[in-house]
Amino acid sequence: MTTVAFIGAAHIHTPGFIRMIQSRPDVKVKYVQDHLAARGQTRAKELGATYTADAQQVLDDGSVDGVIVCSTTAEHLRDVGLVAAAKKHVFVEKPLGMNYPDAQRMADEIDRAGVIFQTGYFMRSDAKHRFLKQQIEAGNLGKITRIRGSNCHQGALGGWFDSKPDKPHEDWRWMADVKQSGCGAFGDLGTHIMDIMVWMLGPVQQATAMIDTGTQRYNDTDETGEGLMRFKNGAIGTLAAAWLDWSNPATLLVSGTEGHAAIINGQLHFTSKKDAKFDGTAPVRASELPANLPHAFELFLDKLAGKDVPLVAAKEAAYRNAVFDAMYEGARQGKWVTVAG
Repeated sequence: MTTVAFIGAAHIHTPGFIRMIQSRPDVKVKYVQDHLAARGQTRAKELGATYTADAQQVLDDGSVDGVIVCSTTAEHLRDVGLVAAAKKHVFVEKPLGMNYPDAQRMADEIDRAGVIFQTGYFMRSDAKHRFLKQQIEAGNLGKITRIRGSNCHQGALGGWFDSKPDKPHEDWRWMADVKQSGCGAFGDLGTHIMDIMVWMLGPVQQATAMIDTGTQRYNDTDETGEGLMRFKNGAIGTLAAAWLDWSNPATLLVSGTEGHAAIINGQLHFTSKKDAKFDGTAPVRASELPANLPHAFELFLDKLAGKDVPLVAAKEAAYRNAVFDAMYEGARQGKWVTVAG
């Protein structure tokens, strides 16, 4: 039996994580800590756990194997520092930090502690993304010239982040307040597809963006944006992320000198001059893809249970902050910005 605890229950993905835990007989939640008693008590009751307002109570308990940090992003630096100092394994909801310096500091603390780390980049588990990474590494697309990623939903149009004072456990308003979240839609959703793009192609040299407040439902918080990147390998990348799209059919496009790939409506269309069976006339069949991996959160729980599974390194998570820092700064200044790290 793996014993875990929550520090913070603020994130919109908290209910999903709770459902995953409830489906696993090998995982027990001992504590839910949150500074908002009503929110923490609700989640603790769902899990049959003890509510506490004191994070140190969680960290001093030697029976707790791992900690799930779902506090606001502004609280991550403090919370992750405490968890790392206690040498507890840690899952931190994305983005890791409010900015790259904070994220890099947390990554250093996690690495020094030598603990298991994971963050919520669930897109790496998708069989189509795993297939494309394999094909790129095998050289079956040749030299990559262009990559386009899109991760959009209708969050602002549907009022997903509107305040719910009568339901504090379902109030995600902080996610549309950059003082607590560090970013709006562009960083919130963009960090997922950015992770895939960097995972496939490597580091980014320079970046910029156009970012807009959209409907201004959430005041000065960005609701949409389009980023532009020059990868160190020479590829040009564009990234769309928004809370203003009713649909997001074309999620990824990769173009190279020997092939082309596009994921449209959940189907992978792949052409490679180096492999005749992939001629682009039909979507890639499920039997031709690697297996889907469990969700990133499930992989963390699996790792705590002793399974050999792939995780996101803390420094990888921090680097995504670096790229978004450059894009947000590029949008403010209207110019290219060199990516730190």
